[in-house]
Amino acid sequence: MKTKPNVCILRSDGTNCDRELFYAFEKAGGSAEYVHINQLRKKERKLSDFQILALPGGFSYGDDLASGKVLAVELISFFKDDLQTFIDRKGYVLGVCNGFQTLIRTGLLPFTTLGKMRATLTNNDSGHFECRWIKIKAEKSKATYFNDLDYIMDVSVNHGEGKLFTDEATLKKIEDDGLVAFRYVDKHGTITSKYPDNPNGAMHAIAGLSDKTGRIFGLMPHPEKFVDITQHPNWRRETFSFPHGLPFFQRIITFVSQS
Repeated sequence: MKTKPNVCILRSDGTNCDRELFYAFEKAGGSAEYVHINQLRKKERKLSDFQILALPGGFSYGDDLASGKVLAVELISFFKDDLQTFIDRKGYVLGVCNGFQTLIRTGLLPFTTLGKMRATLTNNDSGHFECRWIKIKAEKSKATYFNDLDYIMDVSVNHGEGKLFTDEATLKKIEDDGLVAFRYVDKHGTITSKYPDNPNGAMHAIAGLSDKTGRIFGLMPHPEKFVDITQHPNWRRETFSFPHGLPFFQRIITFVSQS
């Protein structure tokens, strides 16, 4: 019997989607544990105890300075060597919403340049916080374990700074390197930059990114909020054969288990 991959659900002040992420990984076959960042600083827990590091959504440190900025600075300042060792040992890193913002600001996404930002997630074009359900779709990328997710995925978004933005040269490299794993789509599955289907105006409708190894991944929407049918607000009116977010986590668990 294979051992379940150990998942570190990293908490900090302002984290508020940790329970959903914990539940999603547990339901998908992982063994999740809540770890506060102060436990890492005190060496009560260590990254080497885990196969997966998961950064939940929320408002880490109140999103002071910018979304995910303070947590990113903390990770770079106190855990840079530990993070690099974790990555070198083929650990998996997931960032959802605020966690994605953190990974972008650490430089881990999109090019694993720890300590050097190459892109940003900035204010939504709508000028306000977006809290609703939208649609995304996977495409072939370096995160190959998502390549067979060929359905239009209903997911929740909850963010004010979700617009992926960078210079044209960096955007071209992201595309050329196959790092875009999910894009915003309309109800027909067509990639779109139009509001409201694209909730933030992200360049090239990018909703989720991988690094070149597929082991560092981040996205703005929340697949962890739809791993049970009844979590969808229209579950009684629409017919869902499965909760759209569950295969997302199952693919991660399978990928890590087989690595």
